[in-house]
Amino acid sequence: MRKLIAFLFVAVVLVGGAPAHAVQPDEIMSDPAKEARARDLSRELRCMVCQNQSIDDSDAPLARDLRLLVRERIATGDSDGQVIDFLVARYGEFVLLKPRFTPHTLLLWLLPPLALIGGGVALWLYSRRRPNAGAAADPALLHLTAEEEARLERLLAADTPDKKA
Repeated sequence: MRKLIAFLFVAVVLVGGAPAHAVQPDEIMSDPAKEARARDLSRELRCMVCQNQSIDDSDAPLARDLRLLVRERIATGDSDGQVIDFLVARYGEFVLLKPRFTPHTLLLWLLPPLALIGGGVALWLYSRRRPNAGAAADPALLHLTAEEEARLERLLAADTPDKKA
């Protein structure tokens, strides 16, 4: 019985963990090569409703419309680049899940590495300016004057119990 439950659990996890594609049977093109191109393109395009999902994975009506538009453009003979350019012209750069490297997206592409480099430099500067905590704990680095040493000896002598008693 335990083996059956374990098997069912694994089956549910594997089937449930598979990516869900929202492409409906009536959207699929008859030519498998064109359908593969359409699926590849639809994985690169953002659903404008869901925003962090591709139109290939989204069930939103707008995503369906975009999938149909991609297939329509492919059926008319457009190349992949022409389909992408058409959609970018119509919906803007935001429709791409991975924006192009252009002058107006330069900050988007360069900000993460610049932030990492800046954080590393800040940590390095902080560690260089921070006083060395280990130096105060090292007795070899402590230098007492003669007066301080005499006072320390008196305090230690007063603090120890008398050995005669």
